[in-house]
Amino acid sequence: MTSPRVRKVADRIQVIVAEMLERRIKDPRLGFVTVTDVRVTGDTQNASIFYTVLGEDEEVAATAAALESAKGVLRSEVGKQLGMRHVPSLEFIHDALPENARHLDELLAKARESDAKVAAAAAGATYAGEADPYRKPHEDDELDEGSTEGSPGAAADEPAE
Repeated sequence: MTSPRVRKVADRIQVIVAEMLERRIKDPRLGFVTVTDVRVTGDTQNASIFYTVLGEDEEVAATAAALESAKGVLRSEVGKQLGMRHVPSLEFIHDALPENARHLDELLAKARESDAKVAAAAAGATYAGEADPYRKPHEDDELDEGSTEGSPGAAADEPAE
């Protein structure tokens, strides 16, 4: 569990890096980057910055290279704005969450389509045998065992004469 101080440092690093990427880093390899999360270790020595990139695999690779080359500038700006004695080292990690969510959505769509096919096939289906396959005693057998006047148990209730 992180302390409130560590969480504040992480939030501040996220804002600083996002602003730097938007305004000051002018690398042409840098694509449309979104900083999704920052996690800082408890001793605030390391910061993992999670980011997503809008585009194809080539753009993701180019953006990763641009972020690695701009790491020093970003770290020095983080140090200036945070005013900490020890500036955390920055590590950029591509966030695979959007791709995983997209993949799960595709799987759920396939499952819904499969369920719709099964429901369509079951709509006109009938039972192979009777609708209720379980054995039940016939009503005629119950009447023969009991009395003819009423319920099957009526003869057992009356005293024998």
